[in-house]
Amino acid sequence: MDTAATWLLLQEARALLTRLARVRPLVLYETMVPAASISPLAQRAIERYLAEGRRHLHGLVRDYLRWLKGPEGREATPEEAQRRFTLLRLRFNTVLSQFDIFADVYTQRSEHDTGVWLSGLDIVAADALSLPDYYQSPPVVCYLDRGVGAAIRRARTRLPGGGENPVAIIRVPRERMVGSGIASSLVHEVGHQAAALLDLIDPLRLELHRLERVERNSVWRFWERWISEIVADFWSVARIGIGSTMGLIGVVSLPRAFVFRLSLDDPHPFPWIRVKLSCAMGQALYPHPQWARLASLWESFYPRQDLNAEKWNLVKRLEAGIPDFIRFLSHHRPRALRGEPLIEVMRAEERQPARLSAYWQSWRLSPRKMLTAPPSLVFAAIGQAKLEGKLSPEEESNLLTRLLTHWALRSTLDPPVLPNRRAEVPVALGSV
Repeated sequence: MDTAATWLLLQEARALLTRLARVRPLVLYETMVPAASISPLAQRAIERYLAEGRRHLHGLVRDYLRWLKGPEGREATPEEAQRRFTLLRLRFNTVLSQFDIFADVYTQRSEHDTGVWLSGLDIVAADALSLPDYYQSPPVVCYLDRGVGAAIRRARTRLPGGGENPVAIIRVPRERMVGSGIASSLVHEVGHQAAALLDLIDPLRLELHRLERVERNSVWRFWERWISEIVADFWSVARIGIGSTMGLIGVVSLPRAFVFRLSLDDPHPFPWIRVKLSCAMGQALYPHPQWARLASLWESFYPRQDLNAEKWNLVKRLEAGIPDFIRFLSHHRPRALRGEPLIEVMRAEERQPARLSAYWQSWRLSPRKMLTAPPSLVFAAIGQAKLEGKLSPEEESNLLTRLLTHWALRSTLDPPVLPNRRAEVPVALGSV
């Protein structure tokens, strides 16, 4: 091979090694207060994954340098040597892209207040995901981004360029901080991770497809298309009650044309029917007149009277099909639940509306009792209190700010080797 080509590629490959050496562990890059840190389990998983990627790439570059200097490289054409180097450089860029995915999570932990709140949201997400009798939850980390919707990069899915994501990464909308609506978005995304861990979606799709053929009812085709997002909504309602539906209304309250816009390319139900589904899920899980009242309020925001005939008929058929579909979904018995119906595993007696109201009343008298409750239960009670007019938006924001800070501090200060001992965390909730 031409000596000039060999020299140039040697320089470029060595330059890759120098740049790779500067990609250090994330824990050496970012400044954050301890309470804003992601969990040690998540940190270890992320750093182990990134370190393995760097080691693998380092070995590939060293192999290339040996090949280039050896007899095969000397006999190769410049075209072949360049092709091999180009593949190396693409792999290098993949390693950097994956580093940046996790760096986005770390960087916000250095923001004043935001970092600690995100650490608190990590705790809420972990609690909402927990189903210890049926699976082991992966670590969950959160970060903020613009927009009104949330998203998740699920654990154990393929990252860009290859490799299995070691943690669940949830992007939550900055515009929802800090209010109970953040829990609706957060726990919906948690529901996507849970559905994957329980292998819910594919079996549900197959059964819905069968029902469509057997009953010759085109409505089942829509449920089949939307099932992934519907299951995530079901998880959210089960965990945080009516706060989930109220948060959903906050997200999908759009101009009328968008609320009734139907597209089978969109995995989400169109907003009008999605809210109606959420209310029906709530009624199935936690029966109470509040769900019908909220559904009626939603209809008053977006009345159907002026829809064209085709869309009116479709909305009418979908609405009429909701009860059968909710029965089908709530009594689904996935293999991972060992024959238990989904509704029995997800429904929690303590999240019945009357129980949530009782919790709230108790916490008003003794605010520190709230600190020992599961975070998702706290959000459920706050959502219920908000619906009942017992909590103003200003009080809600202040309370949640203190709670997120408390959960972050508790996860930092509680000694992991002494699980039965709680650290005294200096957070004053005040009156609620």
